[in-house]
Amino acid sequence: MSAKPLVEGQPARIRGRTAVALAVVVSFWGLILVDEMVVNISLAQIAEGLQLTQTELGWVVNAYLLPFGGLLLLGGRLGDILGKRRVFIAGTALYTVGCLARAVSPDAWALITARAVQGTGAALATPCVLALILNTFGEGPLRRRAIGVYTIAGGTGAAVGLLVAGALGSVGSWQAQMLLAGVIGLALLVATPAVVEETPRQSGRLDVPGGLLSSLGLVALVYALANSTGDGWRSGPVIACFVGGLVLIGLFVLVTRRTAEPLLDLGLFGDRTRVGAYLVLLLMPGTQIGIFFFLSQYLQMFLGYSAMSVALAFLVVSVGMVGAAGQAARLEPRLGARAVVVVGALMLLAANAWLVRMGPGDGFWTAVLPSLLLVGAGLAFTIIPATIRATSGVEDEGSGSASSVVNAVQNVGSSLSLAIIVAVAATAGAAAAASPPSDLPPEALDGFVFGESMTAGFATGAVFAAAAALAALLIRSRRAAGVVVEPSPEPAESHTTR
Repeated sequence: MSAKPLVEGQPARIRGRTAVALAVVVSFWGLILVDEMVVNISLAQIAEGLQLTQTELGWVVNAYLLPFGGLLLLGGRLGDILGKRRVFIAGTALYTVGCLARAVSPDAWALITARAVQGTGAALATPCVLALILNTFGEGPLRRRAIGVYTIAGGTGAAVGLLVAGALGSVGSWQAQMLLAGVIGLALLVATPAVVEETPRQSGRLDVPGGLLSSLGLVALVYALANSTGDGWRSGPVIACFVGGLVLIGLFVLVTRRTAEPLLDLGLFGDRTRVGAYLVLLLMPGTQIGIFFFLSQYLQMFLGYSAMSVALAFLVVSVGMVGAAGQAARLEPRLGARAVVVVGALMLLAANAWLVRMGPGDGFWTAVLPSLLLVGAGLAFTIIPATIRATSGVEDEGSGSASSVVNAVQNVGSSLSLAIIVAVAATAGAAAAASPPSDLPPEALDGFVFGESMTAGFATGAVFAAAAALAALLIRSRRAAGVVVEPSPEPAESHTTR
């Protein structure tokens, strides 16, 4: 990527090189999301191959989630101090080593260690992806399109991961499935130095106390949320981690306010618009997690879909995102981010509400397809403008830290929303099992219980979407903030950044 921010009207050669650099760094963001879906689907094969206990299998997941969630703020700050390309490459290298090591792991703890290395690498590299975009594209149409590409890569990761897992699972062992991400990581390591330019280093030192407090606090919160499903909230360790995480984050804020060169600029939270954007990004996972979680089971249990057919069905979300991303980026400067985000949140509300009315036996084309299209368009209309507003007005020197906050709120939001949706669905399922309709045949009980759980999950997703629409009201329009934006022409040759 070019050292000077790219804006409209620069030579096509520079724009073309920058488009390639964008593709390389965004590919890493897509890779980690695709790979996590592959890992989740491969867990049963891994457990059988290595004879893992349920506790060990749980740590295969947590060993990645904990360093990834806990070290994001540290990764962003390191990028600001040492150079974002340098930290991105270091993180990608660690991630790749972890991917390759897990494919040849002989036992549980070797696999768990490899996953921890992988999570650490992801935490270092991920904030640098968005930060490199911010440093490379000046505020304006090109940055909005670049953030659109970043959003599409993230939003379609689950569906692509399902396809990859289905294809690999039918032709190869779990080791082959684990190896793929490592091979792609090696390719990114070769390509990055050739096409991505380094950002200037910033003077300063690392806030070690703040780094320790934020990392330990986020690790504790992510662990508590990840293990809170079912009866997890009744577990002493889960409660202790949740409370301890909140205390550590509180201490981190106190230390940061008294530190000359803090890990995180708390001034980021002094802007109402940015806080509103953070809240939207925190709530967004809750609008879609239930849809993917329950629909994947519904399509297989009631409509007889194979895993590969489910993956193909979920590609509809990608189609909706790609179709709406350009419109979202163009409407944001004209209507204001608040209006676009509210429209997107209402789309997600409608998608979940549409599925609430669905019952066993309803078909894909009339019951599921409209909702998936709305989900794709709604995600594009919410995440793209929210990310733009969350990162607008940030100096290049602090773009790593600002990007890490975006990643951190999305990561915590995913864990929090999953815990809430699973808890609500489990409660609804237990109530349905305790008092089923008197005329329900015994063989239909399982389907009835699942249907009630699914409906509760979709209703909870609708609540998350409504909350996101309310959070969007905190976002000021650009005109209200005193900034008048002239719609920029979009020459055909500028589409190289799509």
